[in-house]
Amino acid sequence: MPKKRRSRKVSLKSDGENVRERDRERAQSRAGGKGSKTKDDGLTPEQRRERDAKALQEKAAKKAAQAAAGGNNAGGGSKTKK
Repeated sequence: MPKKRRSRKVSLKSDGENVRERDRERAQSRAGGKGSKTKDDGLTPEQRRERDAKALQEKAAKKAAQAAAGGNNAGGGSKTKK
């Protein structure tokens, strides 16, 4: 026997509460709180900039190496022709 669906009443009124704030809280709970922009990695802004610059250089070097090897493959996966 199929289960009956319970309908939830959605109120468009604020009922004294900020609807946007409530929706934000719901979205964050669904996302597991990963949307928060906390920078608790223990780095100073200068260290963070250095880390990001190094990562960009490594990414550019990897792209250049792929281009030099003839791997013109923007998708990242290897595609073979049959």
